[in-house]
Amino acid sequence: MEQTGKNAVEAEKADLFARAVAAIIDGLIAGLMALVPFVGFIASAAYMLFKEALMYRITGEDIWKNKSIGKKLMKLEVTYQEGDLVDLAVSAKRNLPLAIGSIIGIIPVLGWVIGPIVGLIVGIVEIILVLTDKLGLRMGDRWANTRVVMSAEAEEVQPETEAD
Repeated sequence: MEQTGKNAVEAEKADLFARAVAAIIDGLIAGLMALVPFVGFIASAAYMLFKEALMYRITGEDIWKNKSIGKKLMKLEVTYQEGDLVDLAVSAKRNLPLAIGSIIGIIPVLGWVIGPIVGLIVGIVEIILVLTDKLGLRMGDRWANTRVVMSAEAEEVQPETEAD
């Protein structure tokens, strides 16, 4: 979590468009996994739960620290108020609301119908929270004490403006 002199409280709120695109990318990844019969919903649920810790855990590369695939592509990261690293447990706590539909979908037949409906309802609630909270916190962020911000990578790309 390289915030270049900013702590998580001072860090800039993540751009809503970038956050939405990152969520769509991660949702597409999970959705494609869910299409695989029987094991797909398990893989989808696992990705949705652990997405901010998974790539760092697999690669060990700092560029993946606290980032899902969607967040990495959109130059976002998750900050954790109680430490530097969003581990598997923090990621699961943060993403439980988003993964609940996939988790229910593990149940054969009935879960395949109910899971997407529950996921949609919870997703709508989460979107409303992101849009209405001044820091962009959703339910999962409050539970896990996390926040989505622009990554240091994004700050390096933005040119500094000079005063005339």
